[in-house]
Amino acid sequence: MTFFSIIIPLYNKEKFIENTIQSVLDQSFGDYEIIVINDGSTDKSEEKLLNFKDDRIRYYSKKNEGVSLTRNLGISLANASFVTFLDADDYWYPDFLRVMREYCTQFEKQKIFAAAIEIETSKKIFPAKYSISKNSDFEFVNYFKASKKESAILTSSAVFNKSIFDEIGVFDPKIKSGQDTDLWIRIGLKYPILFIWKVLVRYIHDENSLSKDPNLITSKMDFSKFTELEKTNPDLKYFLDLNRFSLAIKSKLLANKVLFDYYYNGIDLERIGYKKRFLLCLPPYLLQLLIEVKLKLANLGFGSSVFK
Repeated sequence: MTFFSIIIPLYNKEKFIENTIQSVLDQSFGDYEIIVINDGSTDKSEEKLLNFKDDRIRYYSKKNEGVSLTRNLGISLANASFVTFLDADDYWYPDFLRVMREYCTQFEKQKIFAAAIEIETSKKIFPAKYSISKNSDFEFVNYFKASKKESAILTSSAVFNKSIFDEIGVFDPKIKSGQDTDLWIRIGLKYPILFIWKVLVRYIHDENSLSKDPNLITSKMDFSKFTELEKTNPDLKYFLDLNRFSLAIKSKLLANKVLFDYYYNGIDLERIGYKKRFLLCLPPYLLQLLIEVKLKLANLGFGSSVFK
C-alpha cells in the first residue's frame, strides 16, 4: 500500500497542470499514487496531462459534475491511509510529502496536518498571514481560532487520515462555492489541526477560477446547519460571522438585498469590530472603490483582502 493518495481534480487548467504534476513528480518522498480526475475539461488539460508517463499516475475522465463530486470520487478511489488534495493550478515544494510523512509517523493519533503556504499573484509572491502564535516548528491549533486571517487549512496544503471521511463525511456537492470551508468546519468541530510553519505550498491566485464567479453567491455554504452549535461555541460563531461578513459585502456589491439581509442579520456586530461594521454601512459605489484599492494592495502582499 502506498503512503499517500494525491487527488487532483482537473477542470480547464491547461496553463497550470504541467507545473502542478511536475511538482508532485519532483517530491523527495516517492511512495504515493496520483489520482487525476478530469471533470469534463473543454481545453487542452487532458492533452497536457497525458504527456506525463509515470506508473503512479491514475487518470480518470468523466462528465462535468463539479469539484465536490470529483474530489469525493478521488477519495473513494484512494488506496492509501493518508489522503491529500492538490488543486490543478497549485504547486508543492519538493519536501511537502517528506515533511508530512515525518509528522504523520511521529503523531500517529493525529488526523489532519496542514502546512503554511505562500501566495502567487500576478504581481508578487508572499507568505500568507495567519492568526496563529508561533512557538515552535509546528503547533496544535483550533481551526476556528487559527483561521481568522488565512485559513489554517487550504485544499492543497493539508493531509488527512482517510478514516476522517468515514466519520465526518466528504465534500457537500450541493455547495458550489465554499464546499471546502464547510468540510473544514465539520472537521474543526472535532479535531485539532497540526499546523506546520514551514512554507511547503504555493497557492496560485487564478483570477479565472470558478470560485471567484460572483454568480455562485446564491449557492454558497449553508450556515444554518451550524445554528445550534454556534450558540455554545464562540470560536465557531466568530469564524462564521467573518464568513457572513464577507458574503454580506459581496451581496451588497451584487445589489442582492435579500442575501445581504440574510448574512447581515446573522452577525454579532459588536464582536466583529467597528471597521467591519463601517464597511457594511457603506454604499456600494464607495465599497467598490475601497475594495479595488485593498485588492491591489493585497495583490502586492500588503494586508489581506477586504473579504476576510
